[in-house]
Amino acid sequence: MKPESILRVTTLMAAAASLALSVFIYFRGTGETHQLDGIYVGVWVPSILALGAFLLAGRGKEK
Repeated sequence: MKPESILRVTTLMAAAASLALSVFIYFRGTGETHQLDGIYVGVWVPSILALGAFLLAGRGKEK
């Protein structure tokens, strides 16, 4: 498997795991604290995807 493919799969899996974790945390309790924690973890998703895109863009220039 190519390193680019591994990076893509890893990035997407990390973003999906963060999304699933944020939904779980958001709905697991009744307090406002759980909702804010879920939103905080949900904000990681675009950051993870941006990091993956940044790393993939850097690899494209090596060819």
